[in-house]
Amino acid sequence: MANLLSSTFVFCLFYICSASPPNFVLFFADDLGFGDLGCYGHPSSLTPHLDRLAAGGLRFTDFYCTSPVCSPSRASLLTGRYQTRSGVFPGVFYPGSIGGLPLNETTIAEVLKPLGYATATVGKWHLGYGANGKFLPTKQGFDQYLGIPYSHDQGPCHNLTCFPPDIKCFGLCDIGVVTVPLVHNDNIKQQPVNFLDLERAYIDFATDFIITSAKNKQPFFLYYPSHHTHYPQYAGTGAAGRSLRGPFGDALFEFDSTIGNLMATLEKVGVINNTLIFFTADNGPELMRMSRGGNSGPLKCGKGTTYEGGMREPAIAYWQGVIEPGVTHELASTLDIFPTIANLAGAKLPPVILDGFDMTNLLLRKGKSQREAMMFYPTDPNEKSGLFALRWGKYKAHFYTRGATHSATTPDPDCPGIAVLKAHNPPLIFDLEADPSERYPLPLEERPDIQAVLAQIEKVKAQFEATMVFGESQISKGVNPNLEPCCSPECSPKPSCCHC
Repeated sequence: MANLLSSTFVFCLFYICSASPPNFVLFFADDLGFGDLGCYGHPSSLTPHLDRLAAGGLRFTDFYCTSPVCSPSRASLLTGRYQTRSGVFPGVFYPGSIGGLPLNETTIAEVLKPLGYATATVGKWHLGYGANGKFLPTKQGFDQYLGIPYSHDQGPCHNLTCFPPDIKCFGLCDIGVVTVPLVHNDNIKQQPVNFLDLERAYIDFATDFIITSAKNKQPFFLYYPSHHTHYPQYAGTGAAGRSLRGPFGDALFEFDSTIGNLMATLEKVGVINNTLIFFTADNGPELMRMSRGGNSGPLKCGKGTTYEGGMREPAIAYWQGVIEPGVTHELASTLDIFPTIANLAGAKLPPVILDGFDMTNLLLRKGKSQREAMMFYPTDPNEKSGLFALRWGKYKAHFYTRGATHSATTPDPDCPGIAVLKAHNPPLIFDLEADPSERYPLPLEERPDIQAVLAQIEKVKAQFEATMVFGESQISKGVNPNLEPCCSPECSPKPSCCHC
């Protein structure tokens, strides 16, 4: 009988008919490729818990982030708006960045707070630190925070331990700045961070947050942007040496184990049936690291590029007893998570232009996605050039192409940084269903059907760009070394004295 229930009725049974609003757990991996997970076809990845989520939930094949690098992608996820609107461009924030995600932007946490939600984030923030921590999560709607406020390679790591018993981190990372700190709420708890114990600290923090929220019968939103599997990879004693993929695989396995631990906690406290769990990633793999950098599967290039490998991501939505297991080929994006959570919680949307679409019908009723198009901006967008590419339905048009240092070392000459900017007029058009690797541009001559596709893409592009007002660039505000987080702010000489 249960198998015959429609997903709509099941949704009513577990949510609409329940007095308890839903909880939300959002996992966000770092530099993870479309081909990196076992459930997406990697033969040697050890990801049993993510595979379980995929088997019991909805796995996306056509899901996109909004930028091929970290900070802009994270801004779009939390605001439901392209990074060009919030000004989180070009590139990423650094320890001493003056700017950050503008405080007048509304995050998912901020729309949930008026409804009584407990909110917490744990892991990689990377949306600015600023003077006196003015851009930290606790200023953006989150009650609690534990994590590194930017990328964990944005500090010297050559003498730090990344794997037990004392295997040093691979590479030098950024030098001439403070070592990466572990921040609890607004205060530096540890500097430099201990990578071997970091994931344990994150699990304990997230577990306590879930247990406390459930005990208080308070709905909650947990945002878990992991550092895994970004360079330099690290893992503690429970994961080191466990995978067949070396350091990258061990780091991925550690994050997968974290997901398993938190799933067990949700089950233990009895809220698993009332919790939407969503997993995806910020951008594609850093191919320049070779086997340490991830895998984009059949997709072209990776991090830093607007090819599919740079911005198409694995994504899984899981809600036990509510979301029917399966695979969807519908078009969706990180932009769509904000309005979806808002709708499910009954939250009021902010009075701004949103670029996301509510996925409730897609998730709960296997309906169609409201998203018809996906826009592709480069790492350094500007109003003159506009979009680099646009996907409409199954077709993708490249108006500009360019490689990236992040995608070096591959045999494809279009991927590395030496592949300079090229304008395409008419644009290169690909059928992504027949050719997800973007190898075979479709001819326009004697193809009125493709000419009609191009006309529609041009129309969609013009309509979208007419609504796009670029915000003031936050990253172009520059860097002030005095803003780098230091646990002993009066010490000397900096940055080496920042140690506690």
